[in-house]
Amino acid sequence: MYDVIIIGAGVSGAASARELSRYKVNACVLEREEDVCCGTSKANSAIVHAGYDAAHGSLMAKLNVEGSRRMPALAKELDFAYDRCGSLVVCLSDEDRPALQKLYENGIANGVEGLRIIERDELVGMEPNISDAAVAALWAPTGGIVCPFHMTMAFAENAYTNGVSFFLNTKVTSIQKKDGGYTLETIHTDTDTPETFEAKVIINAAGVHADEFNNMVSEHKLHITARKGEYSLLDKEAGTHVSHTISQLPSKMGKGVLVTPTVHGNLLVGPTAVDVTNKEAVNTTQDGLDSLAKTAALSVKNVPMRQVITSFAGLRAHEDGNDFIIGEAEDAKGFINAAGIESPGLSSAPAIGEMVAGI
Repeated sequence: MYDVIIIGAGVSGAASARELSRYKVNACVLEREEDVCCGTSKANSAIVHAGYDAAHGSLMAKLNVEGSRRMPALAKELDFAYDRCGSLVVCLSDEDRPALQKLYENGIANGVEGLRIIERDELVGMEPNISDAAVAALWAPTGGIVCPFHMTMAFAENAYTNGVSFFLNTKVTSIQKKDGGYTLETIHTDTDTPETFEAKVIINAAGVHADEFNNMVSEHKLHITARKGEYSLLDKEAGTHVSHTISQLPSKMGKGVLVTPTVHGNLLVGPTAVDVTNKEAVNTTQDGLDSLAKTAALSVKNVPMRQVITSFAGLRAHEDGNDFIIGEAEDAKGFINAAGIESPGLSSAPAIGEMVAGI
C-alpha cells in the first residue's frame, strides 16, 4: 500500500518522483522496462527548447519556458550534461518572413528572453555552413542541448536516495477504483509473476500508453497517437559542422528536421514525423532516413551524412488536444494525468514534476 504510485519512469515520471520525494510520502514508481528512460525519454532530439513555438497560453508554453529557465541550475545540482548553445530557426525565403515574425512575437508573448530576428550576414557569421537559401533566422540564446539519459537518471537517483521505491520490469495490466484509492494489477515482464499494488493517488506518466490507463478509470477519454521520429547520429568528426541547434520554420507536425550538436560532441539530424498505429514501432525505415538527409540540406549545406554511425527512432505521445494533459481526472479523485507529453516535454520536465507534485 502506497500513498502515491507513479506509472512510468521516463523523464516526467522521474521528475515527479524527485519533487514528491521532498515530502513525507510513501511513493513508488512502476516501470515495465528494465531501467528508467527506456521510452520516449531515451529517443528524442535532446533539445532544451527556448519556448517560442508552443501556442501562447498553452500549458506547453508555460512549462517549457519555466523548465528551460531552471535547466542550468538543475544540471549543476544533479550533475548532468547541459549546454546552452542557443538555437536558430531558419527562414529560407522572403515570403516566409511573416511566419518568422509571428514566431518571434509568439516567443515574446511566452516570455522567452533574448529573442532576436537576425539577417543573413549575421547568420553566416554564426553558422558558416548555413544554407545559401537562408535569408534570416530567429535567434534564441536560451535554447540548449542536454543528455536526456543522464537527466532522467539523475531525477530517478535523487528520488530513490530520498526514499522513493522503484519497481522495474513491472507492467501495469489493470487499474480499478476502490474506496479511498486504487488497486493496480501488474505482471513481472521477466518472470510473468503477478503482483498487486494499492495506492491512494496514481500519477499517470506512461507516455504513449497514458491514454489507456486514464481510460480504465475515467469516462473522460483521452486519445494518444504515437508519432514516430527517426534520427541519424553522426560521428564526432562531424560534431563541429554546426555550433547551434538549427531548425526550419515549424509545421503542424512539429518543429521539423533539426541539425544540432550533442553534449557528447556528435552531430544529430532528425526527426521525421509519421503517425503510427503500433505504439511499439521504433524501427527505422530507408524512406525515413533518406528524407532526413534531403530535409536537413534545406537549412544546412554539406551535412556529412556519410559519417552516420547509427540511426534510431522514438515515439512522441501526441494527444488530440495538442497540449499537455496535466491534472486530476474529473471523475477519478486521486488519479493525476501527466499525459500527452510530447515535445517540448524534455525541456518542460522540471516544471512538469513540480506541477504534478503540487497537485
